[in-house]
Amino acid sequence: MNKAIRTAVRPHWSRISSHSVTSFPDKQKRKADQWLANIEADMSQGRYIDPAAGSVTFGEYAKQWMAALTIDPVTRESVEIRLRVHALPYLGDRPMASFRPSHLRAWMRELEATGRAASYRRSIFANVSAVFTAAVEDRVIAEIPCRARSVRAPSLDGRKVKPWSLERVTAVHEALPNAYQEMVTLGAGCGLRQGEIFGLALEDVDFLGGTVHVVRQVKIFRGTQAVFGPPKGGKERHVPLPETVAFALADHITRHDPVEVTLPWKTLDGPPVTSLLLFVNVRNKARALHRTRFNQYVWRPALTAAGVPLGRENGMHALRHFYASVLLDAGESIKALSEYLGHHDPSFTLRTYTHLMPNSEARTRAAVDRIFRDPDSTEDGPETAPGAS
Repeated sequence: MNKAIRTAVRPHWSRISSHSVTSFPDKQKRKADQWLANIEADMSQGRYIDPAAGSVTFGEYAKQWMAALTIDPVTRESVEIRLRVHALPYLGDRPMASFRPSHLRAWMRELEATGRAASYRRSIFANVSAVFTAAVEDRVIAEIPCRARSVRAPSLDGRKVKPWSLERVTAVHEALPNAYQEMVTLGAGCGLRQGEIFGLALEDVDFLGGTVHVVRQVKIFRGTQAVFGPPKGGKERHVPLPETVAFALADHITRHDPVEVTLPWKTLDGPPVTSLLLFVNVRNKARALHRTRFNQYVWRPALTAAGVPLGRENGMHALRHFYASVLLDAGESIKALSEYLGHHDPSFTLRTYTHLMPNSEARTRAAVDRIFRDPDSTEDGPETAPGAS
């Protein structure tokens, strides 16, 4: 750098990292001044990024990011596993500032080759994208490579939810051991998730008010230890309790006394919480049900006995799909269904179940059929239309 350029830069060195200084050939003071002006503008507007910051590797930054997460501990454990197993071995050693879209595309091809389901790969991609997003906000890098047009999150397989028939729900109910049969009733009749059924306590069922209060679930921490935690997304909710479900639960309680179970809240060292659970381990009644063991030794044998194929689509979550299909067929709104299912956003409910909603032609046929089958009904018909005389 010539003397003039050094003079122009020197007063700003105390505010700009030495890594930011660019050498210019002699007699190019104008370019140096422009470069300096751009740096000054970025600094004044809070856009300046020290090139040295981007030298941190993805692995180093991701570990810092994970350590600062304030999400549910069990969810944080899942995020850590996804990044540690599927991202760090491929991306961990590369400096953050050196990432290009091509690096992400190559990694995603490697990820696809593992044979993991598209939904799982999509979750991994979302976690990696979150790391890069945090790095931009921390002024480590300027752009998020995951948002390049040529980098796309794994597409879901596009298969639509196909609800069980009532006959299948009934068959699985009968195939389960007696102590667990009404789990099917709760899943199909109230839309509860598996962990929420495991965590349902006697005090959560308002028989007189006709409501189920979903306030906790049983979660598995580090693969083995059970803890109580809030429902998914921390979203407690109240679900209508149909009379048939209420009678089934009342009968279950007379045959199987609720059991006091004490588990830590959210983390293994969390405060102990005691609840009078409706469903527990039949071999050790002081223990809550373990998702993996229940699925392997109770649920899957019941599916086989009922003639239902094994597979992800026939887990206990299928009961929620049945519940959704029944409500939509009855004309319930997406907003109400979303609240009953505990979804974070009605648009998610709509995307998942829109194909189950009766179309306008079906509604028209049903409306006309009702009035002609029951001419005395005033629920539908010309006399109920606005302005009818």
